[in-house]
Amino acid sequence: MNIRVIELPLDFGANRRGSDMGPSAMRLAGLKQVLSELGHTCEESFPGIPVPAQEFLEEGDPRVRFLAPIAESCTALAERVEEAVLSGAFPLVLGGDHSIAIGTLSGLGAAYKKQNLRWGTLWVDAHGDFNTPESTPSGNIHGMSLAIACGYGHPDLVNLYGNFRKLDPAHVALVGVRDLDSLEKVNMRQAGVTVYTMTEVDRLGMAETARWIVSFFKERVDRLHVSVDMDVMDPMIAPGVGIPLSGGFSYREVLLLAEELAASGILASAELVEVNPVLDVRNQTARMAVEIAGRLLGGKVF
Repeated sequence: MNIRVIELPLDFGANRRGSDMGPSAMRLAGLKQVLSELGHTCEESFPGIPVPAQEFLEEGDPRVRFLAPIAESCTALAERVEEAVLSGAFPLVLGGDHSIAIGTLSGLGAAYKKQNLRWGTLWVDAHGDFNTPESTPSGNIHGMSLAIACGYGHPDLVNLYGNFRKLDPAHVALVGVRDLDSLEKVNMRQAGVTVYTMTEVDRLGMAETARWIVSFFKERVDRLHVSVDMDVMDPMIAPGVGIPLSGGFSYREVLLLAEELAASGILASAELVEVNPVLDVRNQTARMAVEIAGRLLGGKVF
């Protein structure tokens, strides 16, 4: 495939700084080499999307911190993602914190609307990212990105890149979830998204969970996007993330899931976010992210 690597080094959506260096860390971990060895053509989206220095900006409304610069950067990202899809490429988006998904999902929504294709998203994350300005305890937009794509949240973000709902909640599944805010749970139930918590993964095992996930999407959509927040991993394996939370995926579990998604035949785009080199150990988390990317794009042991 033709892989279009699109980077957005944005970390305005979280409390902890440092995830803006995530794309560089993944490049240094050998992303391009891994994809090339799998036989893909790997092209990078240049020039880079400009991101202003956070220190010189006002955070604005504390319920949606740094809304204006996040909206500006995500609009630029949406344009590049849409163009990649319409040109037949596989968009591989590198962040940055998970607020960048607002741009990714907006671009995908616009492209698939033009192509009249049904599409869905697998959200691989320890968190739900389904808060709104009314429910958020922090005001951090990286905890709102999935809700925004499904049509819930601040209108400047919900209507970013077009006044339409970018993603049908009925075509959304989350896996690896183990930390939800109380009002966020209400939002998710009302929206009707499907959730596989770590309890389900523990009960079913990853092989059965992955089969359920693939079946869920193949019955509903023509194209699948996967968004991987590296905090879904156990911090013993991936320490360099913004919100480390014990009890996450093991090394083998996440690679098995990635291989099953690759074999589904409907995976058309992917996103890797929340790699924070400031908190990492010898670029361990970035290397893990690169390995996940490789498995999503057809890599196998044998």
